Amino acid sequence: MAETVGSLADKISIIQLKIFHMREQLQRKDAPDEHKTACAAKLDVMAVQLRDLEDEMTQLVSDVIAGKVKLKIYRQFKMYNDPRYRAKPAPQQ
Repeated sequence: MAETVGSLADKISIIQLKIFHMREQLQRKDAPDEHKTACAAKLDVMAVQLRDLEDEMTQLVSDVIAGKVKLKIYRQFKMYNDPRYRAKPAPQQ
């Protein structure tokens, strides 16, 4: 499984935001019917995507609890702004 709890939570929050704003589009008084129809179709797709992500999160958490999957911790090794990783200037001749 390539997903982590964090990446799934991130994707779920993003799709929730998209759903929120797409619903706003459906409530616009000035939007033409074609726009609202397109938005409704997109909402249907996003609802399926959200369910898929939620199901994947549920499965991952269940697998962790059951001991089938062990979560890994990925350490961040940042090199920028650290003088130890800067090349030494070449000596002048």
